[in-house]
Amino acid sequence: MKVIGITGGVGSGKSAVLTLLKRICSCRIMMADDIANQLKQPGQSCYQPVVALLGEEILSEDGTIDNRKMAARVFADQALLRQVNDIIHPAVKEYILQEIQAERERGEIDFLFLEAALLIEAGYRPILDELWYVYADEQTRILRLMDSRGYTVEKARGIIASQLSEQEYRANCDWVLDNSGSMAETERKLQEYIDFLRESC
Repeated sequence: MKVIGITGGVGSGKSAVLTLLKRICSCRIMMADDIANQLKQPGQSCYQPVVALLGEEILSEDGTIDNRKMAARVFADQALLRQVNDIIHPAVKEYILQEIQAERERGEIDFLFLEAALLIEAGYRPILDELWYVYADEQTRILRLMDSRGYTVEKARGIIASQLSEQEYRANCDWVLDNSGSMAETERKLQEYIDFLRESC
């Protein structure tokens, strides 16, 4: 089983790529954001530390953490944001490592794909066999963000500018998937590379 990280800037089409991968190979897909949300549920490892740090005002009526309230609290305070990340990121990484080990022992899949916006920044490279960069040109990304999220051009450009540059992504990744074109083109490129990886094992 190969463990492959999927990264790329906002609007590059990572979710669409993961949907294609589910179809063309035997794999499991793990999303770091989903794992983080799971670990913030009552009774999970991050719930009590986050509530103790931020206070019960971030809770919904049912006692779960309200992500909007939490975001409003931490994004106004960089020190708090770092403290929250120091709680959540190690817990997410530990969970991922445990699941990788469990999948290796089961031996039922060929690939485990891990998607996270901060794979490079959060130091995931040592646990990955490969890291893929899903690339799309800036204009394509802006149009996708306007269409899917209702962003203005200015907001889309601002978010893109706040992330790693194309050069930084390329310098840290083993393979670049150009996802600027049609889904059919992307699927063909993915299939070719998956076949190459299978043959090289």
